[in-house]
Amino acid sequence: MHRVVITGLGPVSSIGTGAEEFCRAVRAGKSGISRISSFDVSGFERQMAGEVADFDAAELVTRLDVADWGRASLFAASAARLAADDAGLRDFGDDTAVLMGTTSGEIPHVVSMAESWYRNGPAAPDATLTAQLPAGRLALAAAQELGATGETMTFSAACAAANCAIGYAYDLVSSAEAPLAVAGGADAVSRFTHAAFNRLGALAKDTCRPFDRERDGMLTAEGGAALVLETLEGALARGARIYAEVLGHAVSCDAYHASAPEPENIARTMDMALRRCGVTPQEVDYICAHGTGTRLNDQVEAQAIGSVYGGTAPPVSSLKSMLGHTMGAASGFGSIACALAVSRGFIPPTINHRHTDPQLAGIDPVAGALRETTVRVAQNNAFGFGGNNAIVLFGEAPCAS
Repeated sequence: MHRVVITGLGPVSSIGTGAEEFCRAVRAGKSGISRISSFDVSGFERQMAGEVADFDAAELVTRLDVADWGRASLFAASAARLAADDAGLRDFGDDTAVLMGTTSGEIPHVVSMAESWYRNGPAAPDATLTAQLPAGRLALAAAQELGATGETMTFSAACAAANCAIGYAYDLVSSAEAPLAVAGGADAVSRFTHAAFNRLGALAKDTCRPFDRERDGMLTAEGGAALVLETLEGALARGARIYAEVLGHAVSCDAYHASAPEPENIARTMDMALRRCGVTPQEVDYICAHGTGTRLNDQVEAQAIGSVYGGTAPPVSSLKSMLGHTMGAASGFGSIACALAVSRGFIPPTINHRHTDPQLAGIDPVAGALRETTVRVAQNNAFGFGGNNAIVLFGEAPCAS
Protein backbone atom coordinates (compact mmCIF):
# COMPACT_ATOMS: atom_id res chain seq x y z
CA MET A 1 0.00 0.00 0.00
CA HIS A 2 1.28 3.42 -0.95
CA ARG A 3 0.96 6.44 1.31
CA VAL A 4 -1.26 9.11 -0.23
CA VAL A 5 -0.76 12.86 0.08
CA ILE A 6 -2.56 16.05 -0.95
CA THR A 7 -0.50 18.30 -3.22
CA GLY A 8 -3.10 20.57 -4.79
CA LEU A 9 -6.23 22.40 -3.65
CA GLY A 10 -8.88 23.94 -5.90
CA PRO A 11 -11.78 25.73 -4.19
CA VAL A 12 -14.32 27.82 -6.12
CA SER A 13 -16.64 29.22 -3.48
CA SER A 14 -18.74 32.15 -2.38
CA ILE A 15 -15.98 33.23 0.01
CA GLY A 16 -13.02 32.85 -2.29
CA THR A 17 -11.48 31.13 -5.28
CA GLY A 18 -8.10 29.42 -5.15
CA ALA A 19 -6.30 27.96 -2.15
CA GLU A 20 -4.86 31.17 -0.73
CA GLU A 21 -7.97 33.32 -1.07
CA PHE A 22 -10.12 30.55 0.36
CA CYS A 23 -7.71 30.03 3.27
CA ARG A 24 -7.72 33.73 4.13
CA ALA A 25 -11.51 33.80 4.04
CA VAL A 26 -11.87 30.73 6.25
CA ARG A 27 -9.38 32.09 8.75
CA ALA A 28 -11.24 35.41 8.84
CA GLY A 29 -14.64 33.77 9.22
CA LYS A 30 -15.99 35.42 6.07
CA SER A 31 -19.63 34.91 5.14
CA GLY A 32 -20.58 34.12 1.55
CA ILE A 33 -24.33 34.40 2.13
CA SER A 34 -26.47 36.89 0.21
CA ARG A 35 -29.95 37.26 -1.27
CA ILE A 36 -30.39 34.85 -4.17
CA SER A 37 -29.92 36.49 -7.57
CA SER A 38 -29.86 33.50 -9.95
CA PHE A 39 -33.64 33.04 -9.90
CA ASP A 40 -36.73 34.92 -8.73
CA VAL A 41 -37.20 34.34 -5.00
CA SER A 42 -40.08 36.76 -4.49
CA GLY A 43 -42.42 33.84 -3.82
CA PHE A 44 -40.21 32.41 -1.07
CA GLU A 45 -40.20 33.60 2.52
CA ARG A 46 -36.58 32.42 2.84
CA GLN A 47 -34.42 34.06 0.20
CA MET A 48 -30.76 33.65 1.16
CA ALA A 49 -28.08 31.34 -0.23
CA GLY A 50 -24.35 31.02 -0.82
CA GLU A 51 -23.97 31.95 -4.50
CA VAL A 52 -20.61 32.39 -6.23
CA ALA A 53 -21.57 35.81 -7.52
CA ASP A 54 -18.42 36.57 -9.52
CA PHE A 55 -17.94 33.14 -11.10
CA ASP A 56 -16.60 33.36 -14.65
CA ALA A 57 -15.46 29.94 -15.82
CA ALA A 58 -13.85 31.42 -18.93
CA GLU A 59 -11.25 33.04 -16.68
CA LEU A 60 -10.38 29.73 -15.02
CA VAL A 61 -10.58 26.92 -17.58
CA THR A 62 -8.14 26.67 -20.47
CA ARG A 63 -9.53 23.88 -22.67
CA LEU A 64 -13.30 23.80 -22.35
CA ASP A 65 -15.75 25.83 -24.39
CA VAL A 66 -17.88 27.15 -21.55
CA ALA A 67 -20.96 27.35 -23.80
CA ASP A 68 -21.04 23.55 -23.96
CA TRP A 69 -21.31 22.97 -20.21
CA GLY A 70 -23.69 23.67 -17.35
CA ARG A 71 -22.80 25.67 -14.26
CA ALA A 72 -22.10 22.67 -12.01
CA SER A 73 -19.84 21.07 -14.62
CA LEU A 74 -17.95 24.34 -14.97
CA PHE A 75 -17.52 24.50 -11.20
CA ALA A 76 -16.02 21.00 -11.34
CA ALA A 77 -13.70 21.80 -14.23
CA SER A 78 -12.60 25.12 -12.73
CA ALA A 79 -11.87 23.51 -9.37
CA ALA A 80 -9.88 20.74 -11.05
CA ARG A 81 -7.83 23.27 -13.02
CA LEU A 82 -7.09 25.28 -9.88
CA ALA A 83 -6.06 22.14 -7.98
CA ALA A 84 -3.79 21.01 -10.81
CA ASP A 85 -2.16 24.43 -11.06
CA ASP A 86 -1.74 24.55 -7.28
CA ALA A 87 0.00 21.16 -7.43
CA GLY A 88 2.29 22.34 -10.22
CA LEU A 89 0.96 19.73 -12.65
CA ARG A 90 0.54 20.36 -16.36
CA ASP A 91 0.47 16.98 -18.06
CA PHE A 92 -2.07 14.26 -17.32
CA GLY A 93 -2.43 10.95 -19.08
CA ASP A 94 -4.24 7.64 -19.06
CA ASP A 95 -3.17 6.84 -15.52
CA THR A 96 -4.79 9.90 -13.88
CA ALA A 97 -8.21 9.32 -12.30
CA VAL A 98 -10.79 12.12 -12.15
CA LEU A 99 -13.58 11.64 -9.62
CA MET A 100 -16.33 14.12 -8.79
CA GLY A 101 -19.35 14.08 -6.49
CA THR A 102 -22.65 15.90 -6.88
CA THR A 103 -26.10 16.02 -5.34
CA SER A 104 -28.14 17.55 -8.15
CA GLY A 105 -25.84 17.83 -11.16
CA GLU A 106 -27.22 20.24 -13.75
CA ILE A 107 -30.65 20.55 -12.10
CA PRO A 108 -30.90 24.27 -13.04
CA HIS A 109 -31.21 23.10 -16.66
CA VAL A 110 -34.09 20.81 -15.71
CA VAL A 111 -35.86 23.75 -14.08
CA SER A 112 -35.26 25.95 -17.13
CA MET A 113 -36.57 23.30 -19.52
CA ALA A 114 -39.62 22.55 -17.38
CA GLU A 115 -40.47 26.24 -17.15
CA SER A 116 -40.16 26.64 -20.93
CA TRP A 117 -42.40 23.63 -21.48
CA TYR A 118 -44.97 24.91 -18.99
CA ARG A 119 -45.12 28.40 -20.46
CA ASN A 120 -44.71 27.70 -24.17
CA GLY A 121 -45.41 24.03 -24.84
CA PRO A 122 -43.38 20.84 -25.25
CA ALA A 123 -41.43 22.13 -28.26
CA ALA A 124 -40.13 25.16 -26.37
CA PRO A 125 -37.25 23.81 -24.22
CA ASP A 126 -33.74 24.42 -25.55
CA ALA A 127 -32.63 21.05 -26.94
CA THR A 128 -28.96 21.89 -26.43
CA LEU A 129 -29.51 21.79 -22.68
CA THR A 130 -30.51 18.14 -22.88
CA ALA A 131 -26.96 17.12 -23.80
CA GLN A 132 -25.65 18.94 -20.73
CA LEU A 133 -27.93 17.17 -18.24
CA PRO A 134 -26.18 13.85 -17.41
CA ALA A 135 -24.54 14.01 -13.99
CA GLY A 136 -21.59 12.05 -15.34
CA ARG A 137 -20.56 15.15 -17.25
CA LEU A 138 -19.24 16.75 -14.07
CA ALA A 139 -16.26 14.39 -13.90
CA LEU A 140 -16.03 14.46 -17.69
CA ALA A 141 -15.73 18.25 -17.65
CA ALA A 142 -12.87 18.08 -15.15
CA ALA A 143 -11.13 15.28 -17.06
CA GLN A 144 -11.49 17.05 -20.40
CA GLU A 145 -10.18 20.28 -18.91
CA LEU A 146 -7.09 18.46 -17.63
CA GLY A 147 -6.64 16.14 -20.59
CA ALA A 148 -6.78 13.18 -18.21
CA THR A 149 -7.90 9.93 -19.84
CA GLY A 150 -7.80 7.52 -16.90
CA GLU A 151 -10.74 6.36 -14.82
CA THR A 152 -13.47 9.01 -14.66
CA MET A 153 -16.52 8.78 -12.43
CA THR A 154 -19.21 10.99 -10.92
CA PHE A 155 -20.58 9.97 -7.52
CA SER A 156 -24.17 10.82 -6.67
CA ALA A 157 -24.28 10.15 -2.94
CA ALA A 158 -26.21 13.25 -1.90
CA CYS A 159 -24.25 15.50 0.43
CA ALA A 160 -21.60 12.86 1.13
CA ALA A 161 -20.65 12.71 -2.56
CA ALA A 162 -17.32 14.57 -2.50
CA ASN A 163 -16.00 12.50 0.40
CA CYS A 164 -17.05 9.36 -1.50
CA ALA A 165 -15.05 10.61 -4.50
CA ILE A 166 -12.03 11.48 -2.36
CA GLY A 167 -12.20 8.15 -0.55
CA TYR A 168 -12.31 6.26 -3.82
CA ALA A 169 -9.40 8.34 -5.11
CA TYR A 170 -7.47 7.31 -2.00
CA ASP A 171 -8.25 3.65 -2.74
CA LEU A 172 -7.00 3.96 -6.32
CA VAL A 173 -3.78 5.76 -5.43
CA SER A 174 -2.92 3.73 -2.33
CA SER A 175 -3.38 0.47 -4.26
CA ALA A 176 -1.25 1.70 -7.20
CA GLU A 177 -4.17 1.50 -9.62
CA ALA A 178 -3.52 5.18 -10.32
CA PRO A 179 -0.46 7.20 -9.30
CA LEU A 180 -2.49 10.39 -9.33
CA ALA A 181 -6.12 11.40 -8.88
CA VAL A 182 -8.12 14.62 -8.91
CA ALA A 183 -11.20 14.36 -6.72
CA GLY A 184 -13.89 16.57 -5.23
CA GLY A 185 -17.42 17.75 -5.88
CA ALA A 186 -19.63 20.44 -7.39
CA ASP A 187 -23.21 21.71 -7.34
CA ALA A 188 -25.10 24.83 -8.38
CA VAL A 189 -27.80 26.81 -6.60
CA SER A 190 -31.19 26.17 -8.18
CA ARG A 191 -34.87 26.88 -7.71
CA PHE A 192 -35.46 23.11 -7.46
CA THR A 193 -33.07 22.58 -4.53
CA HIS A 194 -34.17 25.74 -2.75
CA ALA A 195 -37.84 24.82 -3.12
CA ALA A 196 -37.23 21.26 -1.96
CA PHE A 197 -35.53 22.28 1.26
CA ASN A 198 -38.09 25.03 1.75
CA ARG A 199 -40.88 22.42 1.58
CA LEU A 200 -39.00 20.30 4.11
CA GLY A 201 -38.93 23.28 6.49
CA ALA A 202 -35.14 23.01 6.57
CA LEU A 203 -34.13 26.51 5.41
CA ALA A 204 -32.85 29.15 7.80
CA LYS A 205 -34.39 32.59 7.64
CA ASP A 206 -31.14 34.40 6.88
CA THR A 207 -28.20 32.89 8.79
CA CYS A 208 -26.84 29.38 9.27
CA ARG A 209 -25.94 28.81 12.95
CA PRO A 210 -24.58 25.26 13.38
CA PHE A 211 -24.72 23.93 16.95
CA ASP A 212 -26.33 27.16 18.19
CA ARG A 213 -29.26 27.04 20.57
CA GLU A 214 -31.22 29.28 18.19
CA ARG A 215 -30.32 27.51 14.94
CA ASP A 216 -33.24 27.38 12.51
CA GLY A 217 -31.93 25.56 9.46
CA MET A 218 -29.52 25.45 6.58
CA LEU A 219 -28.95 27.64 3.52
CA THR A 220 -28.43 26.23 0.04
CA ALA A 221 -25.18 27.10 -1.70
CA GLU A 222 -22.94 26.26 -4.63
CA GLY A 223 -19.37 25.87 -5.78
CA GLY A 224 -16.69 23.42 -6.79
CA ALA A 225 -13.94 21.82 -4.74
CA ALA A 226 -11.10 19.61 -5.98
CA LEU A 227 -7.96 18.09 -4.48
CA VAL A 228 -4.95 16.41 -6.07
CA LEU A 229 -4.06 13.10 -4.44
CA GLU A 230 -0.82 11.31 -5.32
CA THR A 231 1.58 8.79 -3.90
CA LEU A 232 4.04 10.10 -1.35
CA GLU A 233 6.97 8.83 -3.38
CA GLY A 234 5.65 10.52 -6.51
CA ALA A 235 5.20 13.83 -4.71
CA LEU A 236 8.69 13.65 -3.22
CA ALA A 237 10.24 12.70 -6.55
CA ARG A 238 8.92 15.83 -8.22
CA GLY A 239 9.56 18.09 -5.22
CA ALA A 240 5.90 18.87 -4.70
CA ARG A 241 4.53 20.85 -1.77
CA ILE A 242 2.57 18.50 0.48
CA TYR A 243 -0.41 19.90 2.39
CA ALA A 244 -1.39 16.77 4.28
CA GLU A 245 -1.53 13.00 4.16
CA VAL A 246 -4.80 11.17 3.51
CA LEU A 247 -4.86 8.60 6.29
CA GLY A 248 -7.93 6.73 5.06
CA HIS A 249 -11.70 6.80 4.96
CA ALA A 250 -14.94 4.94 5.64
CA VAL A 251 -18.34 4.91 3.97
CA SER A 252 -21.66 3.41 5.02
CA CYS A 253 -25.41 3.60 4.57
CA ASP A 254 -27.89 3.92 7.43
CA ALA A 255 -30.59 1.99 5.51
CA TYR A 256 -32.92 3.84 7.87
CA HIS A 257 -34.73 6.86 6.41
CA ALA A 258 -34.84 8.93 3.24
CA SER A 259 -33.72 12.13 4.96
CA ALA A 260 -33.25 11.66 8.72
CA PRO A 261 -29.76 10.72 9.96
CA GLU A 262 -29.23 7.79 12.33
CA PRO A 263 -26.74 8.39 15.17
CA GLU A 264 -25.65 4.81 15.85
CA ASN A 265 -24.59 4.16 12.28
CA ILE A 266 -22.87 7.53 12.01
CA ALA A 267 -20.90 6.66 15.14
CA ARG A 268 -20.09 3.26 13.65
CA THR A 269 -18.75 4.96 10.53
CA MET A 270 -16.53 7.20 12.64
CA ASP A 271 -15.22 4.15 14.51
CA MET A 272 -14.60 2.38 11.21
CA ALA A 273 -12.64 5.32 9.81
CA LEU A 274 -10.50 5.63 12.93
CA ARG A 275 -9.74 1.90 12.99
CA ARG A 276 -8.86 1.75 9.31
CA CYS A 277 -6.51 4.70 9.72
CA GLY A 278 -4.90 3.34 12.87
CA VAL A 279 -5.89 6.49 14.74
CA THR A 280 -7.29 6.68 18.26
CA PRO A 281 -9.93 9.27 19.22
CA GLN A 282 -7.35 10.94 21.45
CA GLU A 283 -5.14 11.63 18.42
CA VAL A 284 -7.77 13.63 16.50
CA ASP A 285 -7.28 17.37 16.96
CA TYR A 286 -10.15 18.70 14.85
CA ILE A 287 -13.47 17.55 13.41
CA CYS A 288 -14.79 19.39 10.37
CA ALA A 289 -18.47 18.76 10.98
CA HIS A 290 -21.24 18.11 8.51
CA GLY A 291 -22.95 20.75 10.67
CA THR A 292 -25.89 21.85 8.54
CA GLY A 293 -27.52 24.02 11.20
CA THR A 294 -30.80 22.08 11.27
CA ARG A 295 -32.18 21.04 14.64
CA LEU A 296 -32.00 17.31 13.94
CA ASN A 297 -28.75 17.05 12.01
CA ASP A 298 -26.64 18.89 14.55
CA GLN A 299 -28.21 16.94 17.40
CA VAL A 300 -27.54 13.58 15.75
CA GLU A 301 -23.99 14.50 14.75
CA ALA A 302 -23.21 15.71 18.28
CA GLN A 303 -24.68 12.51 19.69
CA ALA A 304 -22.53 10.38 17.39
CA ILE A 305 -19.39 12.35 18.22
CA GLY A 306 -20.11 11.95 21.92
CA SER A 307 -20.58 8.22 21.45
CA VAL A 308 -17.15 7.86 19.85
CA TYR A 309 -15.16 10.51 21.69
CA GLY A 310 -16.87 10.57 25.06
CA GLY A 311 -16.27 13.73 27.03
CA THR A 312 -12.96 14.47 25.29
CA ALA A 313 -14.12 15.35 21.78
CA PRO A 314 -11.79 17.68 19.87
CA PRO A 315 -12.98 21.07 18.60
CA VAL A 316 -15.83 20.75 16.08
CA SER A 317 -16.60 23.51 13.57
CA SER A 318 -18.79 23.87 10.49
CA LEU A 319 -17.87 25.59 7.23
CA LYS A 320 -21.57 25.77 6.39
CA SER A 321 -21.81 28.74 8.74
CA MET A 322 -19.74 30.62 6.11
CA LEU A 323 -20.50 28.88 2.82
CA GLY A 324 -24.00 27.55 3.31
CA HIS A 325 -24.62 23.96 2.23
CA THR A 326 -22.84 23.37 -1.08
CA MET A 327 -24.45 19.92 -1.38
CA GLY A 328 -22.21 17.53 -3.31
CA ALA A 329 -19.26 19.90 -2.96
CA ALA A 330 -19.63 20.33 0.81
CA SER A 331 -17.24 17.63 1.97
CA GLY A 332 -14.82 18.68 -0.77
CA PHE A 333 -14.60 22.08 0.87
CA GLY A 334 -14.33 20.30 4.23
CA SER A 335 -11.41 18.25 2.94
CA ILE A 336 -9.68 21.39 1.67
CA ALA A 337 -10.23 23.03 5.07
CA CYS A 338 -8.79 19.97 6.83
CA ALA A 339 -5.70 20.01 4.60
CA LEU A 340 -5.22 23.72 5.34
CA ALA A 341 -5.82 23.21 9.06
CA VAL A 342 -3.15 20.52 9.19
CA SER A 343 -0.62 22.40 7.06
CA ARG A 344 -1.18 25.92 8.43
CA GLY A 345 -1.90 25.13 12.09
CA PHE A 346 -5.38 26.51 12.74
CA ILE A 347 -8.95 25.40 13.35
CA PRO A 348 -11.63 27.17 11.29
CA PRO A 349 -14.35 28.94 13.24
CA THR A 350 -18.09 28.41 13.31
CA ILE A 351 -19.39 31.91 12.63
CA ASN A 352 -22.83 33.24 13.62
CA HIS A 353 -22.61 31.13 16.79
CA ARG A 354 -23.90 32.96 19.85
CA HIS A 355 -25.30 30.42 22.31
CA THR A 356 -24.17 26.81 22.43
CA ASP A 357 -27.11 24.45 22.67
CA PRO A 358 -27.02 22.87 26.15
CA GLN A 359 -28.46 19.69 24.62
CA LEU A 360 -25.27 19.33 22.59
CA ALA A 361 -23.06 18.69 25.58
CA GLY A 362 -19.38 18.19 24.86
CA ILE A 363 -19.32 20.08 21.55
CA ASP A 364 -16.75 22.89 21.32
CA PRO A 365 -17.89 24.73 18.15
CA VAL A 366 -14.91 27.14 17.93
CA ALA A 367 -17.38 29.98 18.06
CA GLY A 368 -16.72 33.22 16.24
CA ALA A 369 -12.99 33.15 15.56
CA LEU A 370 -10.34 30.72 14.42
CA ARG A 371 -8.05 28.95 16.85
CA GLU A 372 -4.31 28.88 16.15
CA THR A 373 -3.05 25.44 17.17
CA THR A 374 -1.24 22.37 15.93
CA VAL A 375 -3.56 20.02 14.06
CA ARG A 376 -1.96 16.61 13.65
CA VAL A 377 -5.09 14.72 12.60
CA ALA A 378 -8.33 16.17 11.18
CA GLN A 379 -11.58 14.29 10.57
CA ASN A 380 -13.95 15.41 7.81
CA ASN A 381 -17.60 14.34 8.29
CA ALA A 382 -20.21 14.07 5.55
CA PHE A 383 -23.75 12.71 5.89
CA GLY A 384 -26.31 12.80 3.10
CA PHE A 385 -29.93 12.01 2.37
CA GLY A 386 -30.55 8.33 1.87
CA GLY A 387 -28.33 7.54 4.83
CA ASN A 388 -25.09 8.13 2.92
CA ASN A 389 -22.17 8.57 5.31
CA ALA A 390 -18.55 9.23 4.32
CA ILE A 391 -15.66 10.22 6.56
CA VAL A 392 -12.07 11.02 5.53
CA LEU A 393 -9.13 11.50 7.89
CA PHE A 394 -6.13 13.72 7.18
CA GLY A 395 -2.76 13.84 8.93
CA GLU A 396 0.35 15.98 8.95
CA ALA A 397 2.59 15.86 5.90
CA PRO A 398 5.03 12.95 6.34
CA CYS A 399 8.04 15.21 5.85
CA ALA A 400 8.96 18.82 5.29
CA SER A 401 8.41 19.91 1.72
